[in-house]
Amino acid sequence: MEEKILSKIEEIKEDMLDAIIQMVKIDSVETPAGPDAPYGQGVKEALLKALEISEKLGFRTVNLDNQIGYAEFGPAGDGQDYVCAIGHVDVVPTGDGWKQPPFSGYMEDGVIYSRGVLDNKGPIMACLFGLYALKELGFCPTRPIRIIFGCDEESGFEDLTYYLSKEPAPAYGFTPDCKYPVVYAERGRAVIRISGNAQELEPFFAFVTQYFISAKNNGDRLGIDFKHPEYGIMEMRNYKLAVTPEKNPYFEAAFSYPAGHKVEEILEKIKNKAGDLSVSLIHNYDPVIFEKDSPMVKALQDAYEKVTGLDGTPVTTTGGTYAKAMPGIVPFGPSFPGQKGIGHNPNEWMSVEDLVSNAKIYGLGLYRLGLLPV
Repeated sequence: MEEKILSKIEEIKEDMLDAIIQMVKIDSVETPAGPDAPYGQGVKEALLKALEISEKLGFRTVNLDNQIGYAEFGPAGDGQDYVCAIGHVDVVPTGDGWKQPPFSGYMEDGVIYSRGVLDNKGPIMACLFGLYALKELGFCPTRPIRIIFGCDEESGFEDLTYYLSKEPAPAYGFTPDCKYPVVYAERGRAVIRISGNAQELEPFFAFVTQYFISAKNNGDRLGIDFKHPEYGIMEMRNYKLAVTPEKNPYFEAAFSYPAGHKVEEILEKIKNKAGDLSVSLIHNYDPVIFEKDSPMVKALQDAYEKVTGLDGTPVTTTGGTYAKAMPGIVPFGPSFPGQKGIGHNPNEWMSVEDLVSNAKIYGLGLYRLGLLPV
């Protein structure tokens, strides 16, 4: 069956590429909400196009109020037990420096250039067509399999919050929005704010300068330079200096912290150094951890190794994906080792060869997850 899946994806790859180009031609940068368009008309159009493509491929589809939607295959269940791949159709702003229009679907020398082709329209379409290959081959999974099309991954995960208010979390799943091999753990990520008083600026700026601006980004001066043999070291990033409407200054930083530590520990150590300054947690996602030898991780590792012939030993990431907020899933692809700094930059690209390889990996991955016992 696995060889048939790989062959089938070769047969349908032109249809997949056509679907990807249709998707990347849609400007789906989030804009202010409109009628029945919580993330703007462009994002809504991209979601509707993904569902239209899914219906043409013969899948059941569900649109949850244009917040998020999904295609489904397999036995009709009560929604309590399913496998999923969840990606997103919203994209970051284009910025400057493009050699071709960013929503043109331009292809040259076997490479597609467009905003969203890697992050994340190409990979989620690769998941859809991987599942389509299974359907066409008559595969009967033990539980339903969903391809979920998110709409607010780049701006806050409100789409996923809405989804989880309507639907249960999956039994198994992955998000094709990170890197290979399969990522068994993500660091935690917290945004913390230090607030000052407009009448007493010196203590505020002295603190920010001493502990952030002129310090290493590992938090050593704050006593939070945590280290982990697999996760690496603490990282502070995305610094922001601003004022409130009342003209009081504040400073925010994102803390990418390894497992084994809690955000409360980080807050307490900052407060101990901050004196009379106010320290508050804006938001936090705890670390995500799965056992390396769990059935789900092993199934995805085997799929990756089967297609690529590469070492699929599970890895960790400093990034943040839907896995932070969706229980039961891990990050898995689409970027291969050595591919970095593509997704949010000008001339975002993905090669046809990589898209086809992704479809094969995801097809095999969904096949293996679909066989796991209920």
